[in-house]
Amino acid sequence: MKTIVPYLILSISILVLVSCQEELTEFKTNKKDYDQFLASEPVKTTSKYFELWDEKIKPDSIQLLSLGNVAAEYNRFFAATGDIKYLKDAEKSLKKAVETAAIGKSGYLRALARNYISQHRFKEALVLAEQARELGSGTKESQNLLFDLHMELGNFNLANQYLDSIKNMSDFGYLIRLAKWNDHKGDLGKAIKFMEMATQKAESSKNRNLLLWSYTNLADFYGHAERIEESYQLYLKALQIDPQNAYAKKGIAWIVYSHERNGSEALRIVDSIIQKNKSPEYYLLKAELASFINNDLLRVQALDNYYKIIKSTKAYGDMYNAYNVDFLISMNVEQKALEVARTEVRNRPTPETYALFAYSLLHLDEKEKAMQVIEKYVVGATYEPAILQQAAEIYKANGEHEKVKKLKEELLGAAYELGPVKEAQIASL
Repeated sequence: MKTIVPYLILSISILVLVSCQEELTEFKTNKKDYDQFLASEPVKTTSKYFELWDEKIKPDSIQLLSLGNVAAEYNRFFAATGDIKYLKDAEKSLKKAVETAAIGKSGYLRALARNYISQHRFKEALVLAEQARELGSGTKESQNLLFDLHMELGNFNLANQYLDSIKNMSDFGYLIRLAKWNDHKGDLGKAIKFMEMATQKAESSKNRNLLLWSYTNLADFYGHAERIEESYQLYLKALQIDPQNAYAKKGIAWIVYSHERNGSEALRIVDSIIQKNKSPEYYLLKAELASFINNDLLRVQALDNYYKIIKSTKAYGDMYNAYNVDFLISMNVEQKALEVARTEVRNRPTPETYALFAYSLLHLDEKEKAMQVIEKYVVGATYEPAILQQAAEIYKANGEHEKVKKLKEELLGAAYELGPVKEAQIASL
């Protein structure tokens, strides 16, 4: 005993020391890093540049350069404010440019197609992209666009062909698409590698827009890989470039919520976004945070705000269909959820939309049909944790316990990406 007891005490001491070191090295955010960005000035929706070009546009204007530049500014205002009005204004300018252009028409077609992508009008965008390709000018840009569109439409074989056609390891556009392709295939390591290479290109170019896009997208990838501190630092870098950037603030809010389990602080960040940005999805995040801190009144208010915005703004069209399916299911309006999910499948038949369709069937007690859809269109076609969670719930309803167990193991490894509320749901599978 004299020899065992000191050994036992030493072992316990080492365990305590290791535990303390882990607590000391556990990454935590610091309010001082981001508070200045939460209190940033209201978003400006005009500029001398915009006014200069806007003044040149008359009701019967055929000044293409003015139309193109004004549309680009409207897109910038939409990105900053989330106000759909600016995206629709950009669409009007670009439509007029397409109608009047004799030279450079393919460029305006591509710009209008990208506007339609933002509006989730993917099939209309594809028609424009094909027209741009047929005109011949800007072949590489058209191929880039066609890759993006076929990924959105679930035509993955075609997307891969377009990816091969633009292969150039020194090109930023190719690298970001290669990263997206590898993420789609479930190879996060390769996706990160190519996104890091693209980010280096952006840093060399010192192009503000490329830097913002690179930092926020690489931050997302790092988050998926649970490289939380690196993700956080990139969101801060993005905010140093653009203090108004709602996407970067949302990324920090998610770290505070999912990694630190600090729902109240995450709510404070999200509220600061909502004050300046009209995108309705922030209310859904607010509702999730309210649920996490057990504030049901706040959760209901956030969901009500989301519903009011969606219902009163017809200009959104199908942009929020994917969000609306989950929302309607949570409100026990299952038949309407199924109708919206069916529309999404028609708009773009992807694993994501088929999963929404199957999930809607499940909530209408059509569990066998739901499983048929999942097995035909979803399982093996995507690695997105949120989609796999829906598949697991459908398998559970059908008594497929081994399949549930396998998916549950994968999902628990994606706890950070899914968040604490969904993590609790996974634990009960």
